Amino acid sequence: MRRSVVVLLLASGLALVGCGQVEQQGGNTDPDQVDSVDAPELGACQLLTPDDVAMPANATRTIDCRQEHTAQTYAVGPLPAEFDDAASDDERLGGFAYDTCSAKFESFLGADESLVMRTIVSWAWFRPSAKAWGQGARWYRCDVIGGGEQSKEYVPLPKDARGLLTGRPDDDWMVCVAGDGVTGSVKIPCSRDHDWRAVTTIKLGEQGAPYPGDRLVEVKTRDYCSDSVGAWLNYPVDYDFAYTWFHEAEWQAGNRRSVCWAKTAE
Repeated sequence: MRRSVVVLLLASGLALVGCGQVEQQGGNTDPDQVDSVDAPELGACQLLTPDDVAMPANATRTIDCRQEHTAQTYAVGPLPAEFDDAASDDERLGGFAYDTCSAKFESFLGADESLVMRTIVSWAWFRPSAKAWGQGARWYRCDVIGGGEQSKEYVPLPKDARGLLTGRPDDDWMVCVAGDGVTGSVKIPCSRDHDWRAVTTIKLGEQGAPYPGDRLVEVKTRDYCSDSVGAWLNYPVDYDFAYTWFHEAEWQAGNRRSVCWAKTAE
Protein backbone atom coordinates (compact mmCIF):
# COMPACT_ATOMS: atom_id res chain seq x y z
CA MET A 1 0.00 0.00 0.00
CA ARG A 2 1.39 3.42 -0.94
CA ARG A 3 0.27 6.63 0.64
CA SER A 4 1.15 9.04 -2.12
CA VAL A 5 0.81 12.38 -0.42
CA VAL A 6 0.63 13.61 3.14
CA VAL A 7 -0.78 17.10 3.39
CA LEU A 8 -0.26 18.95 6.64
CA LEU A 9 -2.54 21.68 7.86
CA LEU A 10 -1.55 23.64 10.94
CA ALA A 11 -4.65 25.18 12.46
CA SER A 12 -4.41 28.27 14.57
CA GLY A 13 -7.74 28.63 16.30
CA LEU A 14 -11.07 27.31 17.48
CA ALA A 15 -14.48 28.89 17.34
CA LEU A 16 -13.88 30.75 20.58
CA VAL A 17 -15.27 34.07 19.46
CA GLY A 18 -16.39 37.07 21.40
CA CYS A 19 -13.23 38.22 23.16
CA GLY A 20 -10.85 41.12 22.91
CA GLN A 21 -13.03 43.13 20.49
CA VAL A 22 -14.21 46.72 20.47
CA GLU A 23 -17.64 47.03 22.06
CA GLN A 24 -20.04 46.59 19.14
CA GLN A 25 -23.11 44.43 18.95
CA GLY A 26 -23.73 43.40 15.36
CA GLY A 27 -25.88 44.69 12.56
CA ASN A 28 -29.61 45.46 12.66
CA THR A 29 -29.51 45.83 16.42
CA ASP A 30 -32.52 45.88 18.70
CA PRO A 31 -32.17 48.86 21.08
CA ASP A 32 -33.90 46.90 23.84
CA GLN A 33 -31.19 44.22 23.69
CA VAL A 34 -28.10 46.44 23.41
CA ASP A 35 -27.40 46.87 27.12
CA SER A 36 -29.94 44.44 28.50
CA VAL A 37 -29.22 43.00 31.92
CA ASP A 38 -31.79 40.26 31.35
CA ALA A 39 -30.65 36.97 29.82
CA PRO A 40 -31.44 36.41 26.10
CA GLU A 41 -34.31 34.26 24.87
CA LEU A 42 -33.57 30.54 24.52
CA GLY A 43 -34.41 29.23 21.04
CA ALA A 44 -34.36 32.68 19.42
CA CYS A 45 -33.20 32.93 15.79
CA GLN A 46 -31.08 35.64 14.18
CA LEU A 47 -29.59 36.48 10.79
CA LEU A 48 -25.97 36.72 11.96
CA THR A 49 -22.89 37.34 9.83
CA PRO A 50 -19.24 36.50 10.53
CA ASP A 51 -18.69 40.14 11.53
CA ASP A 52 -21.49 39.86 14.10
CA VAL A 53 -20.01 36.66 15.51
CA ALA A 54 -16.58 38.28 15.91
CA MET A 55 -17.95 40.58 18.62
CA PRO A 56 -18.14 39.80 22.35
CA ALA A 57 -21.75 40.94 22.73
CA ASN A 58 -24.64 40.74 20.29
CA ALA A 59 -27.93 42.59 20.08
CA THR A 60 -29.00 41.66 16.54
CA ARG A 61 -32.78 41.58 16.27
CA THR A 62 -34.36 38.18 16.74
CA ILE A 63 -36.64 36.94 13.96
CA ASP A 64 -39.27 34.27 13.52
CA CYS A 65 -37.43 30.98 13.04
CA ARG A 66 -39.66 30.28 10.03
CA GLN A 67 -37.80 33.11 8.28
CA GLU A 68 -34.33 32.62 6.82
CA HIS A 69 -31.81 32.69 9.64
CA THR A 70 -28.17 31.71 10.18
CA ALA A 71 -28.11 31.39 13.96
CA GLN A 72 -30.22 29.90 16.74
CA THR A 73 -29.67 30.30 20.48
CA TYR A 74 -29.45 26.82 21.97
CA ALA A 75 -28.15 27.55 25.46
CA VAL A 76 -28.55 30.43 27.91
CA GLY A 77 -27.65 30.53 31.58
CA PRO A 78 -26.04 32.37 34.48
CA LEU A 79 -22.28 32.50 34.77
CA PRO A 80 -20.72 30.76 37.80
CA ALA A 81 -20.16 32.76 40.97
CA GLU A 82 -16.41 32.88 40.28
CA PHE A 83 -17.18 35.58 37.70
CA ASP A 84 -19.19 37.79 40.05
CA ASP A 85 -16.24 40.16 40.58
CA ALA A 86 -14.47 39.46 37.28
CA ALA A 87 -14.01 41.87 34.39
CA SER A 88 -16.11 41.34 31.27
CA ASP A 89 -12.97 40.42 29.32
CA ASP A 90 -11.62 37.94 31.91
CA GLU A 91 -9.62 35.29 30.03
CA ARG A 92 -11.26 32.51 32.06
CA LEU A 93 -14.56 33.22 30.33
CA GLY A 94 -13.26 31.64 27.14
CA GLY A 95 -12.51 28.36 28.90
CA PHE A 96 -15.92 28.33 30.56
CA ALA A 97 -17.61 29.05 27.23
CA TYR A 98 -15.71 26.27 25.46
CA ASP A 99 -16.61 23.66 28.07
CA THR A 100 -20.24 24.75 28.37
CA CYS A 101 -21.18 25.63 24.80
CA SER A 102 -19.35 22.70 23.18
CA ALA A 103 -20.98 20.11 25.46
CA LYS A 104 -24.44 21.62 24.96
CA PHE A 105 -23.74 21.93 21.22
CA GLU A 106 -23.20 18.18 20.90
CA SER A 107 -26.34 17.43 22.87
CA PHE A 108 -28.43 19.94 20.89
CA LEU A 109 -27.32 18.60 17.50
CA GLY A 110 -27.48 14.92 18.52
CA ALA A 111 -23.81 14.25 17.79
CA ASP A 112 -20.58 13.28 19.51
CA GLU A 113 -17.40 15.36 19.66
CA SER A 114 -15.87 13.69 16.61
CA LEU A 115 -18.89 14.36 14.42
CA VAL A 116 -19.32 18.01 15.38
CA MET A 117 -15.69 18.65 14.39
CA ARG A 118 -16.55 17.42 10.87
CA THR A 119 -19.60 19.57 10.25
CA ILE A 120 -19.86 23.00 8.67
CA VAL A 121 -22.01 24.28 11.53
CA SER A 122 -20.29 25.58 14.63
CA TRP A 123 -21.07 27.64 17.67
CA ALA A 124 -20.49 31.15 18.92
CA TRP A 125 -20.96 32.60 22.37
CA PHE A 126 -21.84 36.02 23.68
CA ARG A 127 -21.80 37.80 27.03
CA PRO A 128 -23.53 40.98 28.27
CA SER A 129 -22.36 44.33 26.97
CA ALA A 130 -19.72 46.12 29.05
CA LYS A 131 -22.40 48.49 30.36
CA ALA A 132 -24.73 45.63 31.33
CA TRP A 133 -21.81 43.78 32.91
CA GLY A 134 -21.10 46.84 35.02
CA GLN A 135 -24.73 46.76 36.14
CA GLY A 136 -24.35 43.20 37.34
CA ALA A 137 -25.41 41.14 34.31
CA ARG A 138 -23.70 37.72 34.41
CA TRP A 139 -25.08 35.43 31.70
CA TYR A 140 -23.84 33.57 28.66
CA ARG A 141 -25.49 32.78 25.33
CA CYS A 142 -24.51 29.97 22.94
CA ASP A 143 -25.66 30.10 19.30
CA VAL A 144 -25.40 27.42 16.62
CA ILE A 145 -24.33 29.12 13.39
CA GLY A 146 -24.37 28.00 9.77
CA GLY A 147 -20.63 28.19 9.20
CA GLY A 148 -17.24 28.27 10.86
CA GLU A 149 -14.18 30.37 11.48
CA GLN A 150 -13.18 30.57 7.80
CA SER A 151 -16.66 31.23 6.46
CA LYS A 152 -17.13 34.49 4.57
CA GLU A 153 -20.89 34.03 4.86
CA TYR A 154 -23.16 31.60 6.67
CA VAL A 155 -25.68 29.16 5.23
CA PRO A 156 -29.29 29.24 6.42
CA LEU A 157 -30.28 26.83 9.16
CA PRO A 158 -33.49 24.78 9.29
CA LYS A 159 -36.44 26.13 11.25
CA ASP A 160 -35.14 24.25 14.30
CA ALA A 161 -31.56 22.95 14.30
CA ARG A 162 -32.18 20.60 17.23
CA GLY A 163 -31.14 17.06 16.26
CA LEU A 164 -29.59 18.28 12.99
CA LEU A 165 -26.80 15.66 13.09
CA THR A 166 -28.79 12.75 14.50
CA GLY A 167 -28.33 9.47 12.65
CA ARG A 168 -26.52 9.83 9.33
CA PRO A 169 -26.31 13.60 8.66
CA ASP A 170 -27.06 14.97 5.24
CA ASP A 171 -24.01 16.07 3.24
CA ASP A 172 -25.39 19.60 3.35
CA TRP A 173 -24.00 19.75 6.89
CA MET A 174 -20.73 17.81 6.58
CA VAL A 175 -17.45 19.58 5.87
CA CYS A 176 -15.40 19.24 2.69
CA VAL A 177 -12.82 21.26 0.75
CA ALA A 178 -12.37 21.88 -2.98
CA GLY A 179 -8.84 22.25 -4.32
CA ASP A 180 -5.41 20.68 -4.27
CA GLY A 181 -5.13 20.68 -0.50
CA VAL A 182 -6.83 21.64 2.72
CA THR A 183 -4.33 24.25 3.90
CA GLY A 184 -5.98 27.65 3.88
CA SER A 185 -8.97 26.40 1.93
CA VAL A 186 -12.52 27.48 2.67
CA LYS A 187 -14.63 24.69 4.10
CA ILE A 188 -17.78 23.89 2.13
CA PRO A 189 -20.72 21.49 2.51
CA CYS A 190 -19.97 18.04 1.12
CA SER A 191 -23.10 18.33 -1.03
CA ARG A 192 -21.06 20.65 -3.26
CA ASP A 193 -18.31 19.49 -5.62
CA HIS A 194 -15.24 18.80 -3.52
CA ASP A 195 -11.84 17.08 -3.44
CA TRP A 196 -11.38 16.45 0.29
CA ARG A 197 -13.70 15.24 3.05
CA ALA A 198 -13.15 15.29 6.82
CA VAL A 199 -13.74 11.63 7.69
CA THR A 200 -12.44 10.86 11.18
CA THR A 201 -10.83 12.44 14.24
CA ILE A 202 -8.31 11.30 16.83
CA LYS A 203 -8.49 12.07 20.53
CA LEU A 204 -5.02 12.94 21.84
CA GLY A 205 -5.62 13.25 25.57
CA GLU A 206 -8.10 13.56 28.38
CA GLN A 207 -9.30 16.79 29.95
CA GLY A 208 -6.76 18.00 32.49
CA ALA A 209 -3.82 16.29 30.78
CA PRO A 210 -0.78 18.49 30.07
CA TYR A 211 -0.08 19.49 26.48
CA PRO A 212 2.24 16.80 25.01
CA GLY A 213 4.02 19.21 22.67
CA ASP A 214 3.71 20.09 19.00
CA ARG A 215 5.94 17.31 17.71
CA LEU A 216 4.15 14.50 19.53
CA VAL A 217 0.71 15.84 18.60
CA GLU A 218 1.68 16.12 14.94
CA VAL A 219 3.31 12.68 14.69
CA LYS A 220 0.50 10.90 16.52
CA THR A 221 -2.07 12.66 14.35
CA ARG A 222 -0.21 11.84 11.13
CA ASP A 223 0.21 8.17 11.94
CA TYR A 224 -3.39 7.71 13.04
CA CYS A 225 -4.82 9.58 10.06
CA SER A 226 -2.71 7.56 7.63
CA ASP A 227 -4.26 4.32 8.88
CA SER A 228 -7.72 5.72 9.57
CA VAL A 229 -8.17 7.29 6.15
CA GLY A 230 -6.88 4.13 4.46
CA ALA A 231 -9.51 2.11 6.30
CA TRP A 232 -12.24 4.65 5.47
CA LEU A 233 -11.31 4.38 1.78
CA ASN A 234 -11.38 0.56 2.04
CA TYR A 235 -7.58 0.15 1.83
CA PRO A 236 -6.75 1.29 -1.72
CA VAL A 237 -3.26 0.77 -3.09
CA ASP A 238 -2.70 4.50 -3.45
CA TYR A 239 -4.41 7.34 -1.62
CA ASP A 240 -3.90 10.87 -0.34
CA PHE A 241 -4.72 12.07 3.13
CA ALA A 242 -4.41 15.24 5.16
CA TYR A 243 -4.72 16.18 8.80
CA THR A 244 -5.56 19.19 10.91
CA TRP A 245 -3.87 19.47 14.28
CA PHE A 246 -4.14 22.16 16.89
CA HIS A 247 -1.60 23.82 19.15
CA GLU A 248 -1.21 24.44 22.88
CA ALA A 249 -3.60 27.42 22.99
CA GLU A 250 -6.44 25.28 21.63
CA TRP A 251 -5.45 22.43 23.96
CA GLN A 252 -5.65 24.74 26.97
CA ALA A 253 -9.05 25.94 25.74
CA GLY A 254 -10.29 22.36 25.87
CA ASN A 255 -9.78 20.82 22.42
CA ARG A 256 -8.19 17.36 22.44
CA ARG A 257 -8.80 16.20 18.87
CA SER A 258 -7.20 16.37 15.43
CA VAL A 259 -9.13 15.91 12.17
CA CYS A 260 -8.29 13.45 9.36
CA TRP A 261 -9.10 14.24 5.72
CA ALA A 262 -9.46 11.87 2.77
CA LYS A 263 -8.93 12.98 -0.81
CA THR A 264 -12.20 11.91 -2.39
CA ALA A 265 -14.97 13.35 -4.50
CA GLU A 266 -17.48 11.10 -2.72
